[in-house]
Amino acid sequence: MGYVENLRKLVGHTPLILMGSVVIIINNENKILLQKRKSPYILWGLPGGLMELSESTEDTARREVLEETGLTLGKLKLIDVFSGPEYFIKLPSKDEFYVVTAAYYTNSFNGKIVIDKKESLEFKFIDPYDLPEEMVKSHRKIIETFLSKI
Repeated sequence: MGYVENLRKLVGHTPLILMGSVVIIINNENKILLQKRKSPYILWGLPGGLMELSESTEDTARREVLEETGLTLGKLKLIDVFSGPEYFIKLPSKDEFYVVTAAYYTNSFNGKIVIDKKESLEFKFIDPYDLPEEMVKSHRKIIETFLSKI
């Protein structure tokens, strides 16, 4: 059981501040890898997730991408850190949290994509200027911020 699950046993649905990381993974065609997530809603988003105890944000990014995609990442570059009231999340379980997200990008990765069927329906490299409608809002903002900086 992870840090967040253990914390929830103590505090119930009380709003928490949680730290997470996501990664924009860019292939040779300048397309970015999107994950069709299963939970809590079926939406496209970036691979990533919440920090565990003793991890850095970069460690979190690498672990989550490996768990979700099977890919090992090379050098990561920080895009920005995203936080604020628009990053409040209320899950169907009634758990509430504000997420602080460190967003990275890389074009250095190895391995073959393997879908973790507990978390994902599919992965697809997509033109970042032609994002799907059904997408995690905060991830859309992260991609837009990234595109404005390159």
